[in-house]
Amino acid sequence: MADDVKKTEEAPEKKDEKKMLEETPVVREASIGGMEYTVETGRMPIFDEEGEIQAQVFYHYYKVKSAAKRPLIFSFNGGPGSPSLWLHLGTMGPRRVKMQADGNMPQPPFVLVDNPHHWLKFGDLVFIDPVGTGFSRAKDEKAAEKFWSVKGDIESVGEFIRLFLVRKERWASPLYLAGESYGTTRATGLSGYLIERGVSFSGLILVSSVLSFQTLRFNKGNDLPYAVYLPTYTATAHYHGKISGDLQELIGQAREFAFGDYWLALAKGSNLTGEERYRIRARLSALTGLSEDYLERCDLRPDIWKFCKELCRDEMRSVGRLDSRFKGIDATNRGVDEGPEHDPSMSLLMGPYTAMYNHYARTECGYETDLEYCVFKGIKKPWDWGSAGEGHPDTSEALRKAMSRNPYMGVFVASGYYDLATPFFATEYTVSHLDLDESLRGNIEIKEYEAGHMMYIHEGSLEKLEREVGDFVGRTRGS
Repeated sequence: MADDVKKTEEAPEKKDEKKMLEETPVVREASIGGMEYTVETGRMPIFDEEGEIQAQVFYHYYKVKSAAKRPLIFSFNGGPGSPSLWLHLGTMGPRRVKMQADGNMPQPPFVLVDNPHHWLKFGDLVFIDPVGTGFSRAKDEKAAEKFWSVKGDIESVGEFIRLFLVRKERWASPLYLAGESYGTTRATGLSGYLIERGVSFSGLILVSSVLSFQTLRFNKGNDLPYAVYLPTYTATAHYHGKISGDLQELIGQAREFAFGDYWLALAKGSNLTGEERYRIRARLSALTGLSEDYLERCDLRPDIWKFCKELCRDEMRSVGRLDSRFKGIDATNRGVDEGPEHDPSMSLLMGPYTAMYNHYARTECGYETDLEYCVFKGIKKPWDWGSAGEGHPDTSEALRKAMSRNPYMGVFVASGYYDLATPFFATEYTVSHLDLDESLRGNIEIKEYEAGHMMYIHEGSLEKLEREVGDFVGRTRGS
């Protein structure tokens, strides 16, 4: 009887035990513009100290058939919680989701087209979906939790890169990291993490970057975002006809005002009164297109959600966070503390990219799985920001250290004028506060585009980005 009880108690453990097995990737051959390449699609394991697989990280590996030593670019998007489909099918890969010329959503059904501005022209490409995104999975929920933090994310993606270099014999290649949004936080963190483990990069490509979250979080007592968002508010108001004048001149005025009179006014808090407050309010209205009455009601501090809701309220429209050129239908409301019903710029992208990625991976790349390709909803717990908590995470110091230890590493930064998720002036502020040695400051170049967070959905910016990144790789790849 005792033996029977023992067997009954042990059975559930055996039933619940899950072991992940290594997978054989799928390899397809293709060509674009006379350039032949292979695309390898699969999942690479992440092991624990005992050699047990803790997670499988999904990837695409594009390799051009060439005898020459080619750069290798590792790429990922952000979130945290986003897979790499945006950079993959938006700008870098040989296939691209067809959008309207300005980046707006076309009528369904959606289609893929060849991308004449692909980055295979100047490097082989690896697209990485971190654990919990895309088809990447941990072995169980307990194992997954350690990957869903700033530290765990950097460590797991760093281990993927190390193992990839080993298995694909790419240690001698010029190496690059390309990240977008939170992917730039990851990339700069990785540059510091991996250089301590013998992996040095020729360059970082930061698309719509955020290294210091102090520039983005409208927390109580943190006035910095109001200043660094102002030039993007100005560009957006100009685009929608709420203010008039030359765009570049207006942006220049907003930059000057942001860290001039406006910054001093914010610092005074409730001590700002009378004529000085009136003057600041009038100037802020002229640069944002928001009424003086509204600005007074929000204490001269319109956060991103208030701005997106208020700018085109008279049209019953809100403007996009990822790309403020786009407007979406929004119910009219009356309070000063409301936010928009949705981000119209995200809504116009989600359908085309999700559908076309699933088609591409399963049909053109031949990857067979019943798994859902998780876009933003695969991470099942709040992200662990580590010691920063809900304050201000920051990987800018990791970048400074990596550049100091590897003075050959270049940094290319791409920002959009209409990006309200990671504003271009916030990036300029962060770069100017890296405390870099003077000899290294020329290693960073910043390029700006008349588009939003994913500037490459705009066809003119797509071509410009490919050309400027190609020039950057050519200058930094070495011999």
